[in-house]
Amino acid sequence: MFIQTEATPNPATLKFLPGRDVLVGEPRDFRSPETAMASPLAASLFGLPGVTGVFLGSDFISVTKDETEWAHIKPAILGAIMEHFLSGRPVLGDAGAAIPTDETEEEFFEAEDTETVEVIKELLATRVRPAVAMDGGDIIFRGYREGTVFLHMQGACSGCPSSTATLKNGIENLLRHFVPGVEAVQQV
Repeated sequence: MFIQTEATPNPATLKFLPGRDVLVGEPRDFRSPETAMASPLAASLFGLPGVTGVFLGSDFISVTKDETEWAHIKPAILGAIMEHFLSGRPVLGDAGAAIPTDETEEEFFEAEDTETVEVIKELLATRVRPAVAMDGGDIIFRGYREGTVFLHMQGACSGCPSSTATLKNGIENLLRHFVPGVEAVQQV
C-alpha cells in the first residue's frame, strides 16, 4: 500500500492520501482523543505522540500536530494508516455512525431567510467545499442572521493562518456576489 502526502496551507496539518475511499458520506472532524473513540482509525492516530487533530474526508486523512517536527511523527502516522487499512477494520465504529455531524447545528431566524439559506448551502456545496477539501479540510454552514453567514472550519482549515483570508477574500466575496443580502461571513 502506497500512501501519498500533501502539504496543506496549515503548516501544522498534513493530508494523507491512501489511494482508496476513507469515509463515505459526510466528513468527520476529531479534535480530542475522546471524540476519536468513534473511529478506530482516528483513535489509533490520536494514540501517537504529537497528534492533536484528525479529519476524515472522502479519500484523505488530514492530521494536525503540535510542535513536534513532521520528520519525527510522519513515519508513525503512515504506519498507523497502513496498519488500519490492511487490518480491514472499519473507519467508523458502530457508535461513530450514530454521532451527529456539525451540520445539524444550524441557526437562522426568519422564515424569509429559508430561500437565502438554500442558495448559500448550494454555493458552499458546489463551489467552496470541493476547493477546501483539496486543502485537507471542510467548511460547514452554521447559520445566517441579518446578512451574516456563520461558518465552521474543520480539518486543515481549523487554525490555519490563511483561513481568515479564505473566509474574507474568497467565500465572502463569492456569497456577496451571488446572494443578495449577504454582507459578511464570520467563523464560529
